[in-house]
Amino acid sequence: MLNSSQAPTYAPAPPHVLIVGGGLAGLAAATALAGHDVRISVIESRPRLGGRASSFVDPATGESVDNCQHVTMTCCTNLTDFCRRVNIHELFRREEAIVFLSPEGRISRLRAGLLPAPFHLAGSFLRANYLRWSEKLRVAYGLACLRSSRDDRPGESFADWLLRHGQTIRTINLYWATVLVSALNERLEQMDVGHARKIFIDGFLRNRAGFQMEIPLVPLGELYGTRLETWLRDHDVTVRLTTGVRAVKMDSEGEIRGVTLRSGESIDADFVVMAVPFDRVRALLPDDLLAKLPALTSLDVLQASPITGVHLWFDRSVCPFDHVVTVGRLIQWVFNHTAIQGRSATGEGGEYLQLVISASYDLLALDKAAILDAVMKELAEIWPATREATLVRSWVVTEHGATFAVRPGVEAHRPLQRTPIDGLFLAGDWTDTGWPATMEGAVRSGYRTAEGILEDLGRPTALVAPDLATEPMAGWLLGLNADRGQAGDSQTRDRPTSSRLGSPAARASGSAGPVGRA
Repeated sequence: MLNSSQAPTYAPAPPHVLIVGGGLAGLAAATALAGHDVRISVIESRPRLGGRASSFVDPATGESVDNCQHVTMTCCTNLTDFCRRVNIHELFRREEAIVFLSPEGRISRLRAGLLPAPFHLAGSFLRANYLRWSEKLRVAYGLACLRSSRDDRPGESFADWLLRHGQTIRTINLYWATVLVSALNERLEQMDVGHARKIFIDGFLRNRAGFQMEIPLVPLGELYGTRLETWLRDHDVTVRLTTGVRAVKMDSEGEIRGVTLRSGESIDADFVVMAVPFDRVRALLPDDLLAKLPALTSLDVLQASPITGVHLWFDRSVCPFDHVVTVGRLIQWVFNHTAIQGRSATGEGGEYLQLVISASYDLLALDKAAILDAVMKELAEIWPATREATLVRSWVVTEHGATFAVRPGVEAHRPLQRTPIDGLFLAGDWTDTGWPATMEGAVRSGYRTAEGILEDLGRPTALVAPDLATEPMAGWLLGLNADRGQAGDSQTRDRPTSSRLGSPAARASGSAGPVGRA
């Protein structure tokens, strides 16, 4: 018989965190929690990870085709942190200049000069040949006005704000829309002023490097799909694909207990993270639970905005650039995947282009053939060599719910990641992150969720990466706080707290295992 000194010692098993949704928000939460002595499961209804940042396989060629081109900017510090965390950061190419092509076919390049922020892009802006000198003065005046929110009007669209601050239809269409429609996936006439301000301040004005673009060197399905799945499994995260969730489970006392799958299987969990699109959240929560979450009624106000991607494979080269912004056209961006990723249709001499049309509301009523005809006509205007080339293959992909729409006043309807229900968290770019509908916003939401869970377990850990530093002259001229961006992006609204806050094993499932179990 063992005496007391020889008896094995047991401790509760690590708490189980179940993440519903394998998009960037859910993946960010999972990767941030890995290594923190919690058991993690990611449940995804589709056969792949990555959410909207994913690829599909062309059945005719077996080639991976991205749903739509996704790029990042240097100002997206948490997406950068995420990519480093999962060892995919070397699969991006940084562009120190962004190429613009005017309607007349003249080239301009946006690159940093010798001046400090916020004047580092002034030289490129003054050389931009798609604006007249008088229009450049108007835009400069608009940028100066944009630095302050003092005269913002509730419910005003950014288009109305621009007209009120001296902008013309030409400057709006050629400059402001060129930058913002792609960045925010929304029309200026229904765009929130605060989100437009954030793009210019954070992306282009307060740090010399913030505007630089990074382009993936591999398909999104590999970048955020297969490589992430391998990383998660290597770090003891359970990943279940093609597994749909029917509802979140509660016990008789109203406590979160896990989820029920569409198959009828029940999975117990101590924490449930709802990392699904905003229009699916409420359908997965039982009525008794929804009654305790009045803030989620605001989700009915959120709307979606579409993006259309057009993939074209030609038998020869037609585009002389690796990437280009086409000013004042239906096509907004062209990415040359033969130049960037070495992919083509017919081997040597062929070319694969991906075109991006953000906020593509006007295309929703058109069929794919009509969209293809429209972009081919425009490409022939841009590069006449297109008329001589043979279009070997094409795909038109429209994501109807690509992002939440950044309409005026949208911030009031974005919920916090922590809910009033112990153990229930939300994650997604649509939650309150202080960022627009971007991959950066999605990752921030996942990190904040992970911070909340660790805080509830009595292990507070800072995970949200700080913004790029505000350069001294930019901070002075733009009126930014000296410490802005140095301590991360913290939420300012009052947030609910957990009744179990500070109890390391408070949400443990009760099962036991040997001491030291990871």
